[in-house]
Amino acid sequence: MKAMILAAGFGERLRPLTNDTPKPLLKIANKPLIQYHVERLVDAGIRDLVINTSWLGDQIESFLGDGSRFGVHIQWSRESEPLETGGGIRRALPLLGGEPFLLINGDVWSDYPLESLVNREWTEEMDAHLVLVPNPHHHPVGDFALDAQQCVRYPSGDQATFTFSGISVMRPEIFALFASASERFPIRDVLASGIRDGYVTGEAYRGTWWDVGTLERLEALNALVSGKEFVLEKKPVLKAS
Repeated sequence: MKAMILAAGFGERLRPLTNDTPKPLLKIANKPLIQYHVERLVDAGIRDLVINTSWLGDQIESFLGDGSRFGVHIQWSRESEPLETGGGIRRALPLLGGEPFLLINGDVWSDYPLESLVNREWTEEMDAHLVLVPNPHHHPVGDFALDAQQCVRYPSGDQATFTFSGISVMRPEIFALFASASERFPIRDVLASGIRDGYVTGEAYRGTWWDVGTLERLEALNALVSGKEFVLEKKPVLKAS
């Protein structure tokens, strides 16, 4: 299985840090965020990576190179302007091949065991499998619900909702066949028909997960990983019961 790391965003909410440093290279406990992803993919047995870049992408390429010093082979998908999540994946399809691939947003941090996705049984009926997490304070409404068959659904009524973690497995065909008038489109648009038809499965992960989206959350995650104390004004859910 190959994996793709999405690393092309501007990181606007993390300015001024991201004026000169791309978000994937911001450090968590003195290690660049993207390095955690690469190391955990290696631990899960994945050696072939595709990474898309745009804003300050040369810095990311300079840090990771061809991946050999981390035990992986990296192919780069370069975007002159960020194409959003869906557009970035479709641009990278020639590098990803024809088999389902593991996908990680470059701006999340989690201890989710990626090997469980690598070893997961994949059926022809599945378009994607999403890892969902309890809703953090900054996104209390959530994105999706899960039905009794563990299919991802759009919430209705009083269903419990979850937030998409940015960790998933995707089938490349759903991007190749997706019709869009623009090169730029979000991944949620690609998943919509599969969710409606029951072809997208999911799981609720209740371990440690963090969206590194703001300066405050970056500082809090640094404290968490470094074993220091830090209290957010509204602390996000880390270990939901």
